[in-house]
Amino acid sequence: MGETSALKTAKTAKTEKTAVVLYTGDLRLHDHPPLRSALASCDRVVPLFVRDRAVERSGFAAPNRLAFLADCLADLDAGLRERGGRLVLRSGDVVDEVCALARETDADEVHLAAGVSGYAQSRERRLREALRAQGCALHAHDGVITAVAPGAVLPRGSGSDHFAVFTPYLRRWSALPPREALAAPRAVRVPESIGSEEPPRRSAVTGTSPGLAPGGEAEARRLLTRWLRSGVARYEDTHDDLAADATSRLSPHLHFGTLSPVEAVQRARAAGGPGAEAFVRQLCWRDFHHQVLAARPAAAAEDYRPRHDRWRTGSAAEEEVQAWKDGRTGYPVVDAAMRQLRHEGWMHNRGRLLTACFLTKTLYVDWRTGARHFLDLLVDGDVANNQLNWQWVAGTGTDTRPNRVLNPVRQAFRYDPRGRYVHRWVPELAGLPAPRVHEPWRLPAEERARYDYPDPVVDLSDAQARFHEARQ
Repeated sequence: MGETSALKTAKTAKTEKTAVVLYTGDLRLHDHPPLRSALASCDRVVPLFVRDRAVERSGFAAPNRLAFLADCLADLDAGLRERGGRLVLRSGDVVDEVCALARETDADEVHLAAGVSGYAQSRERRLREALRAQGCALHAHDGVITAVAPGAVLPRGSGSDHFAVFTPYLRRWSALPPREALAAPRAVRVPESIGSEEPPRRSAVTGTSPGLAPGGEAEARRLLTRWLRSGVARYEDTHDDLAADATSRLSPHLHFGTLSPVEAVQRARAAGGPGAEAFVRQLCWRDFHHQVLAARPAAAAEDYRPRHDRWRTGSAAEEEVQAWKDGRTGYPVVDAAMRQLRHEGWMHNRGRLLTACFLTKTLYVDWRTGARHFLDLLVDGDVANNQLNWQWVAGTGTDTRPNRVLNPVRQAFRYDPRGRYVHRWVPELAGLPAPRVHEPWRLPAEERARYDYPDPVVDLSDAQARFHEARQ
């Protein structure tokens, strides 16, 4: 009887189908098409995350994102264990590790979310070829990283492979019937014999921002629910108010995929109202940048629309860039935003616009310098959104008004009229009331001496003249 039972067990194991689900920027269980497709077609599923050594060597794995990632992986593993499964962790080259696990498990299929960056597209091509050679199929699923897949909406009659202007994209994107969000699976059966590395721990990551927010799907869903109940209704009126901090703060979760953009759009539309519409518009902006990068991967490092800018270099420019990074430019609202970035690993969207404009159009420094610094600190550092937003501001991207310049003082008066944002992040000026706090260089000399705060690194009128001269 024992031998017969063992033979039956072995035969059953041989006839069972196994799938590997490779997690990348989609670290969740809710609304996860690759996982649900694998569960529908196979008996056993191996959820896999590979700590990509190539990404770590590239410098993209910054401390804030590594710490947030540790939270996300721990939460994903906990969610899988609640459903009878677990997350398998490996380290190395992604293609090598996936292929090795597919051989180890005799997998029939591998599922993953389709990416948009040049690296993601190359990884998918390499993986498809390698798996084909060992008789395993690869299924890349669109509409996982974004609400609408890149290429799902295209300009009519132009022959273009993407939209280069946001407004017509928004119209087509909004008219597209949305995909229904999928429920999280009830059970995930993972082979017991598969080995896994120990998960990374947030506490082991050094060099993180002191105010870094927690990660993970459970936290993402809590934030979304709270936002839709008590925040989104005011969003249209307050999203640019720096001191109010009235934004969703969901961008890190969208970047790591702990929150489905499809579900976020659907739930916001169900909430209704002008605030929800404005929030959905921001989610559309995210998709817009992803479809641009999918069509033009080189835009991660090269000008989308080359302008042959004569960016400033040399020791003077380097000193000004360092002052910008340190939050010591002498323009309080710029410095407040840069200090928020360093403390939280996150920055208010209005702050991102004005600090990027200050670097590229006031200091006239190459946008890549700023984009790199942001990627060093931002927990939501996303190649598509970070690089293409920087290009939008710098005038090398998709902005239809490439020469627009945001005056930091006017921005401060408009979006921090009471000076509360500056008071919070530039405490050495906390004793100065608004509007004087926004122009401390105008104080009498004896009063200025009481504040440990620098003079402006550049005069705005001189910078504007230099900018327009360089652009001619």
